[in-house]
Amino acid sequence: MSRIGIFGGTFDPIHVGHLAVAVWVRAELDLSRVELVVANEPWQKLDRPLLSPAQDRLAMVQAAVDGIEGVVASSVEIDRGGLTYTVDTLAAYRADNPDDSLFLIMGSDAAGGLDTWHRFEEINGLAELVVVDRPGAVGQRPPVAHRVVVCPLLDLSSTQVREWADAGRPLDGLVPPAALAYCRHKGLYG
Repeated sequence: MSRIGIFGGTFDPIHVGHLAVAVWVRAELDLSRVELVVANEPWQKLDRPLLSPAQDRLAMVQAAVDGIEGVVASSVEIDRGGLTYTVDTLAAYRADNPDDSLFLIMGSDAAGGLDTWHRFEEINGLAELVVVDRPGAVGQRPPVAHRVVVCPLLDLSSTQVREWADAGRPLDGLVPPAALAYCRHKGLYG
């Protein structure tokens, strides 16, 4: 029986804060692996202009996790296509891994709005919810049972990274080197 962490996101772009959470929670909860699940069409971000293509976001995540033990990229939502709903992803993981323990990893900023998610009340029946506190959003809690993991985190978001890129600032140190090389090759973010 495996213990699988599921850490979903748009990852537009992936940054070092994402990797820190994945590595820290994996060690803290003794998980077999953490899968960074790249959203296909995140329904809560459809109004955001210029969302990078899902295949590019997946390639960045694959590049970023290369060589990090126990952290992998997942294309399950991209492969399924259409709008991305966490409950559907968890149901797919549960069907494919009926005997494994599943842990849905999310920041407290997202957890505070969990009750706005599609069929959120079904999540606890599919996976244990793990809330990770991050600077500026400590203390927001979902309206369902959950576990809290406190990580040493960077106050960094993908939105901030995109804003830095738009301002012409360097992204070195914020985006993992292999993912940054991919961004530069594809002309993403500035």
